[in-house]
Amino acid sequence: MALETSLEQPAPVRSIANALSGWIDRLGAVWVEGQVTQVSRRPGLQTVFMTLRDSHADISVNVTCARSLYDSLNPPLVEGASVVMHAKPSYYANRGSLSLVARDIRMVGLGELLARLERRRQLLAAEGLFAPDLKRSLPFLPTCVGLVTAPNSAAERDVLDNARRRWPSVRFEVVHATMQGTNSASTVIAALQRLEAHPEVDVVIVARGGGSVEDLLPFSDEAVVRAVFSMRTPVISAIGHEPDQPLLDLVADVRASTPTDAAKLVVPDMAEELNGVRWAHQRIRALVRAFVDREQGTLDTLRSRPVLADPRTLLDTRADEVHALRERARRTLSHRLDRAADDVDHHRARARALSPLATLQRGYAVVQDDAGHVVTSISSAAAGTELTVRLADGRVHTTSTGVAPDPAATTPDRDAGAKS
Repeated sequence: MALETSLEQPAPVRSIANALSGWIDRLGAVWVEGQVTQVSRRPGLQTVFMTLRDSHADISVNVTCARSLYDSLNPPLVEGASVVMHAKPSYYANRGSLSLVARDIRMVGLGELLARLERRRQLLAAEGLFAPDLKRSLPFLPTCVGLVTAPNSAAERDVLDNARRRWPSVRFEVVHATMQGTNSASTVIAALQRLEAHPEVDVVIVARGGGSVEDLLPFSDEAVVRAVFSMRTPVISAIGHEPDQPLLDLVADVRASTPTDAAKLVVPDMAEELNGVRWAHQRIRALVRAFVDREQGTLDTLRSRPVLADPRTLLDTRADEVHALRERARRTLSHRLDRAADDVDHHRARARALSPLATLQRGYAVVQDDAGHVVTSISSAAAGTELTVRLADGRVHTTSTGVAPDPAATTPDRDAGAKS
C-alpha cells in the first residue's frame, strides 16, 4: 500500500527505506545480462562484491554473491567478462543502496570466449609451457633481429624506427604475416619457422599494435603457442597493449607492452653505451692513476731510507766488520804462534839440558871399548886395550898404556864390604 504522507505528517526516513525494501523484496529473481567490472574479494568476508555494467549504456548496478559460488566458477570470473546471472534485487535500508544478489552466474558471448582461453591457459600451464625457468635471456647485441608483423603496419614502423634510433647499425630480417583473421595463426607459424631456420637471427619479435579480444585470438592459438615454445631462438611478444594478455605473452621469453617497448628491449641505446664506456674509461684511468701514485709514494718512501739512498753504506759497514775480524784473527794467530814458539824454545832448552851431548860439551867424555861397551872402571881399560873416546865434536881412537887407580874413589862393592 502507498504511504499516506503530507506536509503536516511527513514519513520518517526509516519508513520510506523499509517501504522500499519491502516493495523490492516482493520482486522475484530475474535473469540479467551485463559485463562484470570492479570485482572485490575482501578478506574474512563470505560475500564477493562486483559491479554489473550494461554493455551498451552507461548504467551499472552493484552485485553480491556468495564466495562459494564465486570460487566454484571454472574458469574463474575475471573483470571484463560478459555474463548472464540469475539474481534477486535487494535493498539495503541502512545504507540506502540497491544491489542484486546473484544465485547463478553463467558466461556468455565474450565471457565464454574468455572462459575457453582460461581453460586453455590452465592446460598449457599444467604442461609447463609457461614455466619461468624455461625463459631464455636476450642477447646483448644481436647480429640480426627477426620481425614478424603485418606488412606496412604501424607496429613495423615503430619497431624499425625505434631500434635504429637506438642502434643505427642493427639489421632486421622482416617476415610479413597475417596478424588478424582465420589464416593468421598459420602464417605466423610459417614466419616463425622461417626465422628459426635463419642462421644469423639471434632474437625474434612478434609485433602487433593491440586490438580487441577477438582480434588477438590467433595469438592464443595452441599451435602458435607450441611453435614458440619449440623455438631455440628467444622470442619477444609485442602483441597487445598493457591490459591485453594473449597466451603468446605467457610462452614468449620476454613480453613487451608495445612494439616500441620491444624495440627498446632488443638492442641497447648507443648513446647510453657510449656514455658508459666513457665513464668506465675515466674511472679506469682514475683507478690506474691512483694505483701508480700510491706505488710511487711507496717507492719514494723506500728510496728515502739510508740503505737505499746509498747502497754502499751497507757494504762499507760489512767491509769494516770483515777488516776488523781479519785483524783480530791475525793478532790472535800471531799471539798463538809466539806462545807456541816460546813453548818450543823452552822444551828445546830442557831437552838440551837433559841431553848427554850437553854434558860432553862441558868437557866430559865417554870411553868405549872395542865392543862398544862404555868403560866405567879401570879394570876394563888394562894396558894395551883399544879404546874409543867420545867427545862433543867427534871420536878419538886410542890405546890404553896403563891405569892408575884413584884412592879417593870407592866402588859400590867396596862400600858394601866395608859396611859389612
